[in-house]
Amino acid sequence: MKRILFISMLFFIATAVSSQTKSVQVSQVLTEAEPVSVGMSPERLARIDKMCQQAVTEGNLPGIVSLVARNGKIVHWKAYGMANNQQGRELKRDDIFRIASQSKAITSTAVMMLWEQGKFQLDDPISKYIPEFKNQQVLKTFSYSDTSWTGEPVKREITIRHLLTHTSGLGYGIIDGDERFKMLYQKAGVTDLFTTKNITIEESVKKLAKLPLHHQPGEKYTYSEGLDVLGYFIEVVSGMPFDEFLKTHIFDPLGMDDTRFYLPESKADRLVAVQHKKDGKWQKYPVTFYDTDYPVKGAKTFFSGGAGLSSTAKDYATFLQMYLNGGEYNGVRLLSRTTVNTIMANQTGDLFSGTEEHYGLAFGVLTTEAVAKGGLGSEGTFDWGGYFNTQYFADPAENVIGIIMKQTQGPVNDDTGWKFRQMIFPAIDD
Repeated sequence: MKRILFISMLFFIATAVSSQTKSVQVSQVLTEAEPVSVGMSPERLARIDKMCQQAVTEGNLPGIVSLVARNGKIVHWKAYGMANNQQGRELKRDDIFRIASQSKAITSTAVMMLWEQGKFQLDDPISKYIPEFKNQQVLKTFSYSDTSWTGEPVKREITIRHLLTHTSGLGYGIIDGDERFKMLYQKAGVTDLFTTKNITIEESVKKLAKLPLHHQPGEKYTYSEGLDVLGYFIEVVSGMPFDEFLKTHIFDPLGMDDTRFYLPESKADRLVAVQHKKDGKWQKYPVTFYDTDYPVKGAKTFFSGGAGLSSTAKDYATFLQMYLNGGEYNGVRLLSRTTVNTIMANQTGDLFSGTEEHYGLAFGVLTTEAVAKGGLGSEGTFDWGGYFNTQYFADPAENVIGIIMKQTQGPVNDDTGWKFRQMIFPAIDD
């Protein structure tokens, strides 16, 4: 037993020191600068300022934090409105937001860091590492009366690439577009997004593995809990708890000190409230299938790779800047430039969203056709968003980052997302 523990400890140490490395490339840390110093117009950026303020003044949103960076310099970073209307707390630009599906890119990055070490191949079956995924079935018949079902065997096993690209056939439970899968996931006790309950990703993923798939792996794009499966996969391959792996190999090296699954008490008062419009007023979103206070209360044991992280605009900009730098930040290399190219490549053919955007291993990526549409960025711009109304993009050609953070649920008269992005590119002045 002592020998096994010793070997495990050596494996842990080896993983801990080798996932990120020093780089011959040493980029600067993101700092604030005058827009003109990086070829951006302060007058045109002021249009964003006016737009965000107007959205809050008109009651369309309770609060916004927006950030624009170019060439590694932050040229716009402001907060508008309230962090919590009920408490009368004004929003600050370093406040912490639930980023939900923006967690996926971070989890994918962790997966690819382990891939660079030769721990696995992208087309390995996930059952090689999580045996419960062996002998899966595709849903064939379903009874609404008792949720009984029949299936047909998969033609090929789910691979790690399938999980990264949402082509595995897994569903998304409570937010799934298919009512049958909502019922199946709920009955099985799968945790879909966030929770305050005492459950682990291992427990939830093993329940998920017993359920049928939407379709044959690799044949369609179905937004799924694949990144949650990969969170547990990271634990298996690295020998570390998932939250500790992210902290040790991504957050600490990048200085992302405010990005975590759960916040310490010292930072709890910086968490922005999730609000919805009721009777003409912004009110705290009620407890539904989850409690919006999950980052600061409850068991704090469920590390959702697909939706569980909270972060700040500055932290997430740092993460995106690492990608714009080709995988390096401040002399630390998380990914090689060649790996970043693989992540950005079209991994799903025409299964994703047609000609304007393809899906890589972590992001949606704009194609040439999207450039003609206007206001979205250059070819190769990558983007995504989150369940609580957060959005981001990064344009490698212009070296521009745009992040807009909000925390709302339910119907919202919000057009700040597309306006913000569309206003940034006309502010480029060189």
